[in-house]
Amino acid sequence: MDISVKRNAFGRQIDSFTQPLDILGVEGGPYVAVFIRAPIITQVGPQVQVLSRLDNGTIVAAKQGNLLATSFHPELTPDHRMHKYFVDMIERA
Repeated sequence: MDISVKRNAFGRQIDSFTQPLDILGVEGGPYVAVFIRAPIITQVGPQVQVLSRLDNGTIVAAKQGNLLATSFHPELTPDHRMHKYFVDMIERA
């Protein structure tokens, strides 16, 4: 994926947090994302679509072709919309 990241951008595990996000292509209201020692996406190439940003502009979700990257852990919530988004990507490919 044509991106650059900064690892552990939000600090140590003790600095973990949740944040409601609007995610392009994910319907049903804000998605409550879990950030644990999260990386951030610092740069994206021209073929990368940014799907979500924090209020300060930090990129936390993006896709390029059949690749999907998030700074948060969708597997840690009971909300399966990000998993459905990924499965839908695969079905379209």
